[in-house]
Amino acid sequence: MILEVAILHIKNGLTPTFETAFKEASAIISIMKGYINHELQKCIEDDHKYILLVRWEHLEDHTIGFRGSPEYREWKKLLHHFYDPFPTVEHYTVI
Repeated sequence: MILEVAILHIKNGLTPTFETAFKEASAIISIMKGYINHELQKCIEDDHKYILLVRWEHLEDHTIGFRGSPEYREWKKLLHHFYDPFPTVEHYTVI
């Protein structure tokens, strides 16, 4: 299993709209090959900051399968305009 981690900084005033769009985007990612589960958590100290955690069976399920799919283009259209700056995405594995 691989854990994808992204810190999301949302532009001022857009958090309610982002959260609504994320609910729609959740339906997209959850049907992808290799997807296990995901969660979005909001920062207590900064209400424009979120952490996205996505569990995948294999790294390539995210980096090639999802990112190379038509579904990812829809994900981008729904979410990417909310970010400032654009998030760094990292992948982790259990040791």
